[in-house]
Amino acid sequence: MRTLIVFALVGFGAQLVDGALGMAYGVTSTSLLLLAGTNPATASASVHLAEVGTTIAAGVSHWRFGNVDWRLVLRLGVPGAIGAFLGATALSALSTEDAAPYMSGILLALGVYILVRFSVRPPRVSTARVSPHRSKFLSPLGLVAGFVDASGGGGWGPVATPALLTAGRTAPRTVVGSVDTSEFLVAAAASIGFLLGLGAEVLDPWTIGGLLLGGVLAAPLAAWLVTKVPAPVLGTAVGGIIVLTNTRTILRALEVGGAATTAVYLVIVVLWVAAVTTAVAKLRQTTADERAAAVLAEPAATAARD
Repeated sequence: MRTLIVFALVGFGAQLVDGALGMAYGVTSTSLLLLAGTNPATASASVHLAEVGTTIAAGVSHWRFGNVDWRLVLRLGVPGAIGAFLGATALSALSTEDAAPYMSGILLALGVYILVRFSVRPPRVSTARVSPHRSKFLSPLGLVAGFVDASGGGGWGPVATPALLTAGRTAPRTVVGSVDTSEFLVAAAASIGFLLGLGAEVLDPWTIGGLLLGGVLAAPLAAWLVTKVPAPVLGTAVGGIIVLTNTRTILRALEVGGAATTAVYLVIVVLWVAAVTTAVAKLRQTTADERAAAVLAEPAATAARD
């Protein structure tokens, strides 16, 4: 019962982040499972099985808030499912010793990407509620994102969401909602791959149940937060957490300890604080610029009405 409660809290927090950013449920959950000493393939399998339920809840919630473009869901999700099945098969074939640093390396890279992406160069904003992207762009993106997601324990959102936001052709809420919804196809395909490669006996129902319960409870709140929470600040904060947790796993695999470990953690924390500060400053500057533009535009609008 204690395990169920702990992982329910993990699932709740991870889904809250994922629903607000369109990424990081798998990255966050898998990082914490690895930190607890879970087998890498088992960790990824557990997260993806839980995601089958959480992505349904997230998809329904985003649909109710008008955040989903169903054509984008299919064009991105079907290739993503193929990539996820291949990634799950590849990870299932690796030994625990080989898989742990490999997975943490992928998660660390994704954490750095999220950290830099949301602090230094926030995504461009569009108001288009239907994505203009075609299959020739979405199919390779989905295939790569799906493979990275299953083989690395997370990565569907960190790969797919920034790629779509960077293009600046679709409203952020539509990107987040559609990526979250399409993740159901990815999670289902990855789960099938893990069950075929590992068997059901290696999976812990308390871990999966906890992640599922927490994620389902958080999904409606997360779908609402995507329209309210400043993504740059939240993304930067989450990116730092992911970097810290996976750095620990890599340092342990390399048998680095003592003063060197402390120095690495100190550098990460300093850079993390600087990134969060930068994100907050950019957000305040953007808000101030928008207010100034509104003030300048008001006399012209008044004159036009007169």
